Amino acid sequence: MHKIPFRSARCIVVTVSDTRTVDTDKSGQLIKHLLEENNHICANHIIVKDEQLMIDEMISEGVNNKEVDIILMTGGTGIAKRDVTIEVVEKKLTKIVPGFGELFRMISYKEDIGSRAMMSRAIAGTIGDKFIVAMPGSSGAVRLAMKRLILPEIPHILHELKK
Repeated sequence: MHKIPFRSARCIVVTVSDTRTVDTDKSGQLIKHLLEENNHICANHIIVKDEQLMIDEMISEGVNNKEVDIILMTGGTGIAKRDVTIEVVEKKLTKIVPGFGELFRMISYKEDIGSRAMMSRAIAGTIGDKFIVAMPGSSGAVRLAMKRLILPEIPHILHELKK
């Protein structure tokens, strides 16, 4: 384990969906709950349509907000024609963090959904001094990503971003 002191992260939660609202967004609500339970701040919870321009604009807003450290996205990561989150995120990344997607798929395969894990295009990386994660839209995937990968590493992520 690292010996990096805890620091609270200011995050925005973004759900990519054509049908969800903030009230019906179980995965976004779960991210918000887990952040707050772990002494992090959910600065905003946004629903954005599965449209490239809208996703791009929302990411830009988060990146340009000096109060935000991390952008946590859920939804639009599959292989359906409407799933365009990954295409938008990839174009904007300064640095990709391939280990997130690799570990997410590995854990999903071993502990949760078996070979269906290969369909996930979950990704993480940096855009300037912000960390961004795009995870699948299911609550199970969000729980796995947050509890096993993201939350334990937030202090380390923040430390690295500020170097």
